Amino acid sequence: MSAGTYWGLYSIRGGHLGHCPAWQARRIETLKNGKRKQHYQHDFFNYAGLARSVWLFNVPSISVKDITVVTKVEGTTGVVDFNIATSIPLDHHSINVTLLDEDECPVSHSSELNGSLIVESVHLWQPGAAYLYQLRAQVFSGNTVVDTYDLPVGIRTVEVSGNKFLINGKPFYFTGFGKHEDTPIRGKGHDPAYMIHDFQLMKWMGANSFRTSHYPYAEEVLEYADRYGIVVINETAAVGLNLTIVAGLFGHKPIPTFSPETMNDETRAAHAQAIRELIARDKNHPSVVMWTIANEPAASEPGVREYMEPLVKLNRELDPTRPICFANENQANIHTDLIADLFDVICLNRYYGWYLNTGDLEEAEQGLEECLRSWEGKYNKPIIMTEYGADTLAGLHTVGDIPWSEEYQSRVLEMSHRVFDKVESVVGEQVWNFADFQTPSNFIFRVDGNKKGVFTRDRRPKSAVQVLKKRWTEMIANN
Repeated sequence: MSAGTYWGLYSIRGGHLGHCPAWQARRIETLKNGKRKQHYQHDFFNYAGLARSVWLFNVPSISVKDITVVTKVEGTTGVVDFNIATSIPLDHHSINVTLLDEDECPVSHSSELNGSLIVESVHLWQPGAAYLYQLRAQVFSGNTVVDTYDLPVGIRTVEVSGNKFLINGKPFYFTGFGKHEDTPIRGKGHDPAYMIHDFQLMKWMGANSFRTSHYPYAEEVLEYADRYGIVVINETAAVGLNLTIVAGLFGHKPIPTFSPETMNDETRAAHAQAIRELIARDKNHPSVVMWTIANEPAASEPGVREYMEPLVKLNRELDPTRPICFANENQANIHTDLIADLFDVICLNRYYGWYLNTGDLEEAEQGLEECLRSWEGKYNKPIIMTEYGADTLAGLHTVGDIPWSEEYQSRVLEMSHRVFDKVESVVGEQVWNFADFQTPSNFIFRVDGNKKGVFTRDRRPKSAVQVLKKRWTEMIANN
């Protein structure tokens, strides 16, 4: 699908393939109105049209084209390694690089295109307590400033050590959600009011993180996360790489996911380009602590390792500073999975009590614990539950553990949390989903969308919100 082509009352021709983080066109052509049909292989509705902001801008002939920063911490000293790319060689121009603190006082300076800025008595970017410096790069012609590029910089470190996920050298436990960019009326169109409201709700509940399931979110979302100290697992637009699941959903005959006729070299090339573009756009966001390169790929099918291994290698080459993961679905257990060893963190999408052991929470609890302990026993890696939960019809109340009721959703979450607390390698829980969201109309197993949200689509809380709020705010108080 060409993301640069809009088919509506008017059409715009561009040359971009895939779900693009950002796209620039040097010129716009209008086309005759046409028709195009997208065949869905994923459980969310894509809508149509321009989902992101469109900006018209101009820059001088010589300008700052890009900045890459990598931060380090040595005791109480922060280090900002930077590399600046300009549109053309500087020649008779000069560059001035200044790092400003939040009071706009200069703390470090350079006159080179690349180097290191040293910050004594550094203020770290911390989850829940963000501190942003400002890197200001100015191009001069003599004494005249011809271009200025301001980049917010959060100084922090991220690493995986054994089965721990460390931010600034301290173990971090993820609490929060898988989300979707989805609201009533606007669909996937960026909505600043909903964005701010969602962040306020997450803060109120004690959530400290979210995953950008299943595609890169609007840049404004990450900028807000940077400013307010929310941790982000940033996901490449790679969902639907599992034709076995697709066949099961629609009653089709299973076909191989990885073959010359299905997911092939051309697919992998597009996937690689999506990774390049995501990292190029989001590399400097301190809120982004990990890349996830796919959601629920066919991790147990022949050909998956040959498909994924070059992509993991590419991701590490592009950004060696952040861990890498993928979201693993239930068909790929410790006996059948073929790729988990390639990644730094084990991320599991598991629905015990919903798709597995439906209605039997005692069996579900046992099954979930066995699952998590099996992964812990095989790999000395952090485990994050990137999806768990249950569909819930708002307003449906029952006595007993009856699926679809608000009480049942709460019990599923409570059961899951008891298990997480027993397994040392579990370093995070992200409920699926933050809010109900729209799905394709041909998904007859969905009634007006996916109902796994703890909020309704218009952000009204279900009972499970109080379960999460109590747990997560107590975690903050006891930390």
